[in-house]
Amino acid sequence: MGVKSSEEIRKIRKAGKICKKILLEIVNNLKEGMTTIEIAKFAEYLMEKEKVKSAFYGYRGFPATICISINEEVVHGIPSQRTIRVGDIISLDVGIIKDGYIGDCALTCGVGIVSKEKQRLIEVTKKALEIGILNTKAGTTTGDIGWAIQSYVEKNGFNVVRDFAGHGVGRHLHEPPDVPNFGQPGKGYQLKENMVIAIEPMVNMGKSDLRVLSDGWTVVTADGLPSAHFEETVVITDNGCEILTVSA
Repeated sequence: MGVKSSEEIRKIRKAGKICKKILLEIVNNLKEGMTTIEIAKFAEYLMEKEKVKSAFYGYRGFPATICISINEEVVHGIPSQRTIRVGDIISLDVGIIKDGYIGDCALTCGVGIVSKEKQRLIEVTKKALEIGILNTKAGTTTGDIGWAIQSYVEKNGFNVVRDFAGHGVGRHLHEPPDVPNFGQPGKGYQLKENMVIAIEPMVNMGKSDLRVLSDGWTVVTADGLPSAHFEETVVITDNGCEILTVSA
């Protein structure tokens, strides 16, 4: 399940580099007072410039080019007239299609100066992703990855989102296996060399409970506290993994 040829990995690596380039350009151009629809329009411009298509637009009916989630919004935020303000944290999730293959990555950043607790949430989530990646290699299980992420997050007083998970990546945005951000060592699916997966911890400042807004997409924390999200696409090797979503 999910094992890719060297040519497929090459194409996903190419898509991944473009995806991360676009994501970082979006971050570098964020300004207080922008609406999330303006951010999405800039993302569309960058995709046109790179001659790639959005992997999100139209996926299961999703109506936007990228996902933009602010503060208590966990994932799948639909761009709108909502304005970003100093002190907000913004989760940006970008997926693109290049030559029929997917690149998928995400990060959370602050607008201007954010509270110490929000900054710590961002740092812990980013570190959780790094820890998940360090625990990824051929022979390990999705439970090993999930346990490593969950343990670190909970040790720092936060909670992982349990209703959404990482996933396989290839010609399709979401392929098997699921890669949850919680689990038990040795449990779950055993990873094989040359599998490509997205590892993406979503971490809540408060409880794990979520709800979906009336738009049918935007996922928010049930307690209204902030959430952060980081994601990289990796290919499994015999002694670790290679991050495919790196900027050129």
